Amino acid sequence: MYAICKIGGRWKLMILCKLEKGKLRFSEIKRCIPEITERMLALQLRELEKDGLVKRTVYAEVPPRVDYELTDIAIGLVPVWRQLEDWAVQHKSLLQNDKSKVHEIA
Repeated sequence: MYAICKIGGRWKLMILCKLEKGKLRFSEIKRCIPEITERMLALQLRELEKDGLVKRTVYAEVPPRVDYELTDIAIGLVPVWRQLEDWAVQHKSLLQNDKSKVHEIA
């Protein structure tokens, strides 16, 4: 249950997956997930940072630049969400096969 509280919800795991390939700026994450509002993205990033899953780096530039990246503990989750993704593909395929069988019988 602890893990689900840390990565659960609609957006957190999606944000973490987008950061898997490396550092991204806020606007880049937003572009990768167009369905999320800026307010929700900011909130989720703050929570992920508070939970030690995302590292936020602010650069002393004008205008200020902020990067987000996975922490080492979050990188440890990559195999877990890959397994979850594999399961989802199998589950989706199973449901689609079941639906087509129902249509064949009808």
